[in-house]
This record gives sequence, structure tokens and C-alpha cells, in this order.
Amino acid sequence: MGIRAYLDWNATAPLRGEARDAMAAAMDVVGNPSSVHAEGRAARRLIEDAREHVAALVGASPRNIIVTSGGTEANVLALTPGLHQGESGACERLLMSTIEHPSVRSGGRFLVSAQEDIPVTGVGVVDTDRLTHRLAELGGSRPLVSLMLANNETGVIQPVAAVAEAVHAHGGLVHVDAVQAAGKIACDINSLGADLLTISAHKLGGPKGVGALILANEALHIPDPVLKGGGQESGRRAGTENVLGIVGFGASAQAAHDALADSAARMTAARDRLEARVREIAPEAVIFGANAPRLPNTTLLAMPGIRAETALIALDLEGVAVSSGSACSSGKVARSHVLAAMGVPPELALGAIRVSIGPITTDDEIEMFLKAWTKRVMGLSRAKRGLAA
Repeated sequence: MGIRAYLDWNATAPLRGEARDAMAAAMDVVGNPSSVHAEGRAARRLIEDAREHVAALVGASPRNIIVTSGGTEANVLALTPGLHQGESGACERLLMSTIEHPSVRSGGRFLVSAQEDIPVTGVGVVDTDRLTHRLAELGGSRPLVSLMLANNETGVIQPVAAVAEAVHAHGGLVHVDAVQAAGKIACDINSLGADLLTISAHKLGGPKGVGALILANEALHIPDPVLKGGGQESGRRAGTENVLGIVGFGASAQAAHDALADSAARMTAARDRLEARVREIAPEAVIFGANAPRLPNTTLLAMPGIRAETALIALDLEGVAVSSGSACSSGKVARSHVLAAMGVPPELALGAIRVSIGPITTDDEIEMFLKAWTKRVMGLSRAKRGLAA
């Protein structure tokens, strides 16, 4: 394939060496984690060790980690009508921001009639005034509010702690989708004030197909598990555990936790350098969410007049892998619901491409993108302006 620059870490991160090594070692453990013999106990020990590493990443108790098949399942499990804490009333309505991941925007298991949208501002931050006003209007109705910690497209970080304080003051519960944020910025469930929090292994450099829903405390009760059967995950998620995946999850969580500060600093410097050069090359380029706090690794940008699908193909031909702001299952570029919620004009939104880097992204990879951008995307822009003239 030749030399390539992989700049699509928000889609999935390359597998960490720590995760690969841990999974390879676990392949020799043959027991079912539910078995009581020595082989079963050995498999159980691997799972519980991994659970401790995942818990440490988000400041939670290991016993409150529910391992799932990924972020989507964890989100659906969290968005359950009847969710309650202790003796308090059950959640009756779901309020969610208009920039949530599709697995949240689908509403989980809440009826459509029980779902409400909370808008965002032009820079992609949830409108806290509108949310607070709506919470007051609900009166005695107990809401569940779902708000992501950082947006997967723009990287914009949401004021989760402030939102959680307001929601709790009105008797509600808060679910935080931290899939894109965990391992990139601090993600402590208690500091955030989250009642439920979702993360996914493959965004951290772990394997695909494993994630977790984390509960803030043991008093929180999900009345209706998505998967019923055996008593795995304390009866909250049935099915024989994916031992290899969970082991890789734990190893990647530990590695991400240990390197968090250094990785964030390195990615911030690389992102800022990339964006500064893009502005030099193309002052007319638009960087979405640039005036809001963002993840250290994410740039969503558009060149007016150039469609994302065209830019992606052109960059790929130059050996650079990035993504569009939003891609549907067919692989065709669709208008981003995030940018639509931010009020971005459709033509500009259809040109959005996302560059997302990682802690091991090199200067050479950044240079490959900039050269490809200058040659291909700016070339297309110049040609289009020439034709228009």
C-alpha cells in the first residue's frame, strides 16, 4: 500500500501494543469465566483485573462497570425507561442534545413521544439556558438527560458538570457518552457529576467490539437489561464474556490512563500546528468549533465549494486517511446532523472533513496531510474558481 498517513483516530484508534500483548497472553486461558474450576477462575481473574483498569480510567468502582459489546449497546442500555436511583422515582422522559451520536439520537428504549431535543449554540455547545428552562417546566416529571462529553465530529467539549448540577437540582439523572473523550481528556465520573457513563475500547487503542456502561453508584438500577439469560455482569448483561476483548480493553485503558497528560499535550501541539498551517495555506477554510473548548486531537474543517466526498477521495489517493463529518452506512457522505444543529449552511456542511490524530501521530504524517491538502484540495478549489471566472 506504500507510505500512508492515518489521521482518522476518532473512527478507530490503532491497536495499542499493550492491548495486543495482553490479548495474546490471554489466548492460552481456556476456561469459561463462570466455571468454578481453576481454569474458569483464571479467566475470571483476567476479567476482573481488566475491570479495575477500566474503572481507574474513569474514577469509578470496578463493581459498577457493565461490560458490553461496545458504545452503542452501552448507550441503549443506559437509555432505559424506568431507570431509577434508590427509592427515587423512575425516569419518564429523555432529554438529549441535538449533536449526540446516532446511538443516543435513536432514543434507546424510550418511546418517541417521551423524547425531547435540546439545541446547541453556533459553536456546538449545548444551550444550557434552554435546558434549564425545560427542566423547570417538567415539574415533577423525572428526566434522564443524555449529553456527550465531547463531540465525535467537531471535538467540542460539553459543559457536563454544570449540566449535571442543574439536572440533579431538578431530580433528574445524567447519562454521558464519553466514547470520544475517554483517554484524550480527563474523564472522571464523579467530577463530571454523571450518573451513567459510556466508553468504548477501540477508541482507546483497544479491540473493536467491547465497551462499557459505568454507573456512578450501586443504588442506580436499570430495570430491564437488553440481554437476558445468565447472571453475567451481576445480572445486568447476559452472555459469556468476551475474555480476549475485555483483556484488551483493560490494557488499553491502563495505557491511556498512564499517558493521558503527555498524550494530550503532544496532540494539542500537533493539532494547533496543523490548523495554523491550514489557515496559512487557505485563509478561507472554515474550522468548526474553533472558538470552543475542544478535544486535543480533532479538527473538522471545510473548504467552501469543495464537497467532502471529493476531498476524501483526493486525499486518499495521496495516501492520507481522513473522514467526512458524517458518513452513512452506504459509505456515501451525508450532511452532518451535528453541523445542521449548529446552523451551518448545507453547502458548507457537505464539505466538512475530519482530521483526527493520536498520541503517536508523527510530524511526517501531518506534513503528508498538508502537502496533500495543498496539492489536491487547493488544486480543486483553484480549478473551480478558474472555471467560475
